[in-house]
Amino acid sequence: MFIIQTWLLPCLLLAAATLIAFPLSRYMAWIMDGKYRPLPILGRFEKRLDTGPQDWKQYSASLLIFNSVLFVFGYIVLSLQPWMPLNPEGKTLLSPTTIFHSVASFMTNTDLQHYSGEVSLSNFSQIFFCIANLFLSAAIGLSALTAIIRAFRSDPSLGNFFVDMWRVVVYLFIPAAFIFSIIFMQQGSPMTFDSSIQVSTLEPQAKPQTIALGPVAAFESMKMLGTNGGGFFGTNSAHPYENPTDISNFFNTLAMMLFPFSLVLMYGRMLNRRGHSFVIFCVMLLLMASTIIWTISFDTLHPNPALTQHKARTYKIDGKAFDLPAVERLPVDQHLGNLEGKELRFGISAGATFAALTTNVTCGAVNAEADSLNPLAGLAPMVGMWLNCIFGGKGVGMINMLLYIIIGIFIAGMMVGRSPEYLGKKIGAREVKLAIIALLVHPMMILMPAGLFAATQYGMEAISNPGAHGFSQILYQFSSASANNGSAFDGLNVTYGFYNNPNPAPEAIAWDIATGLVMIFSRFLPIIAPIAMAASLGAKRTCAFGLGTLPDDTPTFGCLLLGTILIVGALLFFPVATLGPVAEHLGPIPFGQS
Repeated sequence: MFIIQTWLLPCLLLAAATLIAFPLSRYMAWIMDGKYRPLPILGRFEKRLDTGPQDWKQYSASLLIFNSVLFVFGYIVLSLQPWMPLNPEGKTLLSPTTIFHSVASFMTNTDLQHYSGEVSLSNFSQIFFCIANLFLSAAIGLSALTAIIRAFRSDPSLGNFFVDMWRVVVYLFIPAAFIFSIIFMQQGSPMTFDSSIQVSTLEPQAKPQTIALGPVAAFESMKMLGTNGGGFFGTNSAHPYENPTDISNFFNTLAMMLFPFSLVLMYGRMLNRRGHSFVIFCVMLLLMASTIIWTISFDTLHPNPALTQHKARTYKIDGKAFDLPAVERLPVDQHLGNLEGKELRFGISAGATFAALTTNVTCGAVNAEADSLNPLAGLAPMVGMWLNCIFGGKGVGMINMLLYIIIGIFIAGMMVGRSPEYLGKKIGAREVKLAIIALLVHPMMILMPAGLFAATQYGMEAISNPGAHGFSQILYQFSSASANNGSAFDGLNVTYGFYNNPNPAPEAIAWDIATGLVMIFSRFLPIIAPIAMAASLGAKRTCAFGLGTLPDDTPTFGCLLLGTILIVGALLFFPVATLGPVAEHLGPIPFGQS
């Protein structure tokens, strides 16, 4: 029974998401190819948005201009919060750096939060800043992937960015969000403009308790469908209003998987290369299943080492001997594994499963405390962010996978002495350079700031644990920012709060600025460079299929792609993994205390 309870949830989720992805991908391809006939009122709006066909430079410029406007709009909304309606509690102004960080975070589909939503934001800000960005920022990556597909097809133009955004939001996101909002409301999520309610507790003499409310169901649906991840409440999807029941947890988890799964198959449908996309899908699914199995194995099926018995040991560090006394086992039953920071109302393995999936699809929502995962279990969410292509977010995950495809085919072509080809087009130096640039932005935006903060007071003043676990907190924060994920090892003290807060976190300003800049650079460079790469490749003449051409719809191609991902990922991130989760697992005592 324990084995069934452990593995039933992840198996059901993977099966359900895969089955739904096939018909949903057909619908998405139909929408993005413009084969639908809109209602007259919607058609008039769409015609006004259509500024004409765009090449890759015009499309990229439109994308950047739109995001710049979105940034300014978000900054204005948060800056005017004290004077806006739907703020009966009189929430004041956030600190300027927190506003900058929050705007950069939601604009880039990261939703990394250095605040607690119910504490810091009014319902006006939640609606016009957060929910608006949940729809718009999520649509940008999907639109970019659609432009890349058109470039690969050698279409006369890449389409029109504003029309693509309209199609994604109106025909994909709004219907899906409406359906999931109904599900979440039925399960108990609030949906109201009221900011709070006063309730009496069971103690007759106690003061009434104030419970925060708001349009939670609408927030939650698009938070998960758009793989945004930012929570209406500080505890995110572990909060009983965001995620009331085990049924809501299933649909929460399923929602963040639907569009990433479907987009891979949509890629094949729009290119008329379904076999190729199915191979990519299988590689991604294998990687996702591996991270889930890894996390469950080292967390749900292993006890918390802080509660187990440890013998007396002696360690030598820099020639000095350190004697560690014996530690007795605490009288805690751990037959269900590591229960620290878990919500058991969701099921035994729900926390570990969610932790792996939320970084694989770059969602960032959490239904358990990531900081409380066993050391090696905490490595799996990091791997999901480091590789950044295990389905990934809407469009961006598939774009990142294209980088590995181009590099893998290029390496294979050089090994056999033949010019590499993809989709019948020869890969040249320009395409490889653009792919390498886009690929290397990600590790640079993680390793450089993480090393700087770990070596200075910016990191040392913020960590809540010494040793390897403290380094993991820093590493996870920048990994999350660069991957546009949004989850965190929450022991990191990075919150400034309201501008009039007399006791902000010591290094909050540095963290706000650093992670904000990382999110911006890591969002747009890996989108613009692949669009340019696809335009360059699509402009070339199609080559005839020959004996030396590598078929892209075979198991051999899948093995090549998988090997490229694992080897490149290991070269980039294995050294830093040994300094964090691996070192913490090996000691000297649990959680890196020395």
